[in-house]
Amino acid sequence: MYTRRATLIAGVSLTALVAAGCGSDDASTDATVETPPVSAETTTSVPVPLPGTTGDGFQLPVEGASEDNAFTYDEVAVPVGSSVHLESEGQDGRTTVTFTATGLAPNRDFGVHAHTRPCGPKPSDSGPHYQNDVDPAATPESPSSDPAYANPRNGIWLDVTTDASGNAQASTTVDWEFREGEANSVVLHAQHTMTGPGQAGMAGDRLACINEDF
Repeated sequence: MYTRRATLIAGVSLTALVAAGCGSDDASTDATVETPPVSAETTTSVPVPLPGTTGDGFQLPVEGASEDNAFTYDEVAVPVGSSVHLESEGQDGRTTVTFTATGLAPNRDFGVHAHTRPCGPKPSDSGPHYQNDVDPAATPESPSSDPAYANPRNGIWLDVTTDASGNAQASTTVDWEFREGEANSVVLHAQHTMTGPGQAGMAGDRLACINEDF
């Protein structure tokens, strides 16, 4: 069993207990696709604000990122000073990851996924989505978009829609645990994640990144 907790909080006094192929496609679809017999449980809700600990929130990207950095690449969608709380817990071959955000752009969708590499000055620095079973056909130039691999049971997907105050929460549980050192960040994308063949895992531009050593 392991428990990993990482907190990035802005200078606001509110936080909450919470809840791919990453391209810049603008299209979206509501298609659903049969996936392999692995399971995931995902819930979303608006968080109840609780007293928080003041710390670092989203900042503009800089060279030499540390494990505590959270970068915004789009200050309209993810303002400087907005904040997140990430929590990951693995036990008995299962993993639960929760995500809470405060101060994001209000009333808008975000795709949220675990990625393989740490955040950097460029949105692409965080690499592809983390997958439990890695798509053998994926390449750096052509990320995984096969629904057999790009699905919320084979990765960590935490799509959210913010409320009128820019707060959001999501949680997911999957039937596997992270491989040590292979998941290093969480990325916020411009839209909810698509699921259809050839589009699965795509969620638009990368708007922000949080370093998290799972």
